[in-house]
Amino acid sequence: MEISNITRHLHISAPVAIAYAKFVYEINEWWPKTYTWSGEKVLNIRIHPAVNGLCTETGPYEFRCDWGRVVHIKEGSSIAFLWQINPKRAPEPDPEKASEVFLHFFADGTHQTKIDFGHRYFDRHGREAGAYREAMDAPEGWDYILDCFTRYCAAQ
Repeated sequence: MEISNITRHLHISAPVAIAYAKFVYEINEWWPKTYTWSGEKVLNIRIHPAVNGLCTETGPYEFRCDWGRVVHIKEGSSIAFLWQINPKRAPEPDPEKASEVFLHFFADGTHQTKIDFGHRYFDRHGREAGAYREAMDAPEGWDYILDCFTRYCAAQ
């Protein structure tokens, strides 16, 4: 049974290039610390913006944990990366067991950006996929994470 995607549509008060750069290049500034393994001790979160680039968290003593890999990128307008975090919030090294997150950035007026966000292929997470999708679709999941991004953009 296929599990449905999570979709969201965001509106950011910034041009596309700036909204895109804030998501991809400034993720360390806005990503919630509660969604890291290192918590308040996290040193850096980054997305290497190239196909096969790693999505990485660096914690105390330079301990690194990869949580995804870029599978598509069109600089300034779209990115997709594997979500290599399993339902128990542990790293998932097998890309065939990873879901996928994608974002498309569109001009919506002169200095406005519409972002189409999606998280798909939850069925790859196995038996717990349905519950995992529900958790990520809950207010504490993607809504919270994307709200952190929206607030960061508004404050700049």
